[in-house]
Amino acid sequence: MGLKNIREIVLVGVIRLVMMDTLANALTTIMNGERRGAKECVIMPASKLIAHVLRVMQKEGYIGEIEFIDDGRAGKLRVQLLGRINKCGVIKPRFSVKKNEYEFWEERYLPSRDIGLLIVSTPQGVISQIEAKERGLGGVLLAYVY
Repeated sequence: MGLKNIREIVLVGVIRLVMMDTLANALTTIMNGERRGAKECVIMPASKLIAHVLRVMQKEGYIGEIEFIDDGRAGKLRVQLLGRINKCGVIKPRFSVKKNEYEFWEERYLPSRDIGLLIVSTPQGVISQIEAKERGLGGVLLAYVY
């Protein structure tokens, strides 16, 4: 496009907003809904990664039902909020973790022992750090929730 400053952008009249981290936006939407006391929230755009992370959170009892809404574009996810999340967020940069390093990252991101969970992308899919420890898998840290 070749624009050098904000004045040229305003003169052209085209400002494109690009979502850089959709997972971070999704977890922020969930946190905002929990703080407001909402019963549900809508996450857009939807992606497979976001859906897998939400399934882990659902399996552990932090959120309720998840519904995909096809809008002809990327889609949306409707998430039922249960009021059980105190904080959740992404881990940036996405650190690699070996199968025997989970305790270090738990101390860093979780408030106390046995409270909350880390969500990890492993070769066997997106799972919690508890399940990854049981299976003896390493992976890449994606998010935390407690």
